[in-house]
Amino acid sequence: MLTAVDDRRGSDEAKPEVTSTPYLAPLPAVPTPSASPSPRPSASASPSPKKKPSTTPTPTRTERKETDMTAFVSTRLYRHPQSQVLDWVRANGADPRQAVIESRISDQPAALWFADFTPSTITSRVRAVTSGGVAQGRVPVVVAYAIPGRDCGGASEGGAPDLDAYDAWIDAFAAGLGSGEVVVILEPDSVAQADCLSSGERSRRFASLARAGRVLKAANPRARVYYDAGHSGWNSATKQAGRLRQAGAASAASSDGVFSNVSNFHRTSDEIAYDRRVLDALGGPAGLGAVIDTSRNGNGAPADGEWCDPSGRKIGRAPTLSTGQARIDAFLWVKLPGESDGCKGSPGTFSPSYAYELAR
Repeated sequence: MLTAVDDRRGSDEAKPEVTSTPYLAPLPAVPTPSASPSPRPSASASPSPKKKPSTTPTPTRTERKETDMTAFVSTRLYRHPQSQVLDWVRANGADPRQAVIESRISDQPAALWFADFTPSTITSRVRAVTSGGVAQGRVPVVVAYAIPGRDCGGASEGGAPDLDAYDAWIDAFAAGLGSGEVVVILEPDSVAQADCLSSGERSRRFASLARAGRVLKAANPRARVYYDAGHSGWNSATKQAGRLRQAGAASAASSDGVFSNVSNFHRTSDEIAYDRRVLDALGGPAGLGAVIDTSRNGNGAPADGEWCDPSGRKIGRAPTLSTGQARIDAFLWVKLPGESDGCKGSPGTFSPSYAYELAR
């Protein structure tokens, strides 16, 4: 987990410490990917990949109410007891923003990221999270984020040194899944952001992802594994489905469906429509579904396509496994609101000012 050390107690930016952590599971040592319509500004250290923007339609009355739904929290999803936002809330009880950040963000269950290539400890760290979920009778959400060539060599680069090492890492990751229910978000951007790879490299990556899904589901048949569908403002549903099929997302042996909007801002209604088009084009078993990251999409994506901590955004629908929407399995908080993309704070660190802006 990316730890947060605030050496100016009450300051506005937590400092990262990514080399030694007392926590049981890692948040990303880099922030989760976001959309970027153009080359990153030189002043930004954000590891967010470049993604294709889309125009944002005028919100409907229903969409304008999305932020209000954060009052309804799923009791079935697991909230890990350690995170940067919880650290800040516990240490800053006198801060006037604390109550809002606590009630609107830190009280919500969010995904836990495994973004560092540490084969010797990955099994025990994943097991600590999944066993915590079992102990509470709740469902954890874990993110596997170690694919070689991650972020096409951009600021989020890292992961395993090669696909053989990645396959072994996935084996160790799977060994920690236990036997309880768990949702696995398998490699954000690994399918949507594959244009930087040669045809042969894409084929090898997709074969490794298909293998990963099979390994994860074989290790724990109750694990639900979802593949990268990008988001509604990126690739067409047909193009994305073709890639997903190569990556194993259409096979019940490796997949339960797709995820979209990770670390992004597109409206839930747009993602629902897009994910259904992807699933229709994908084919495969009728039971395949989709999960959507709603953590920061309450106001939709900025009209100008800004991707790095854009102002005017709000938290979206609360995490839940009961969406009431056909083929949509869950609304999840994969990106923890308040963790910076790199503009309102150092990449991946918790920014109270940004969290408060999103939550109020």
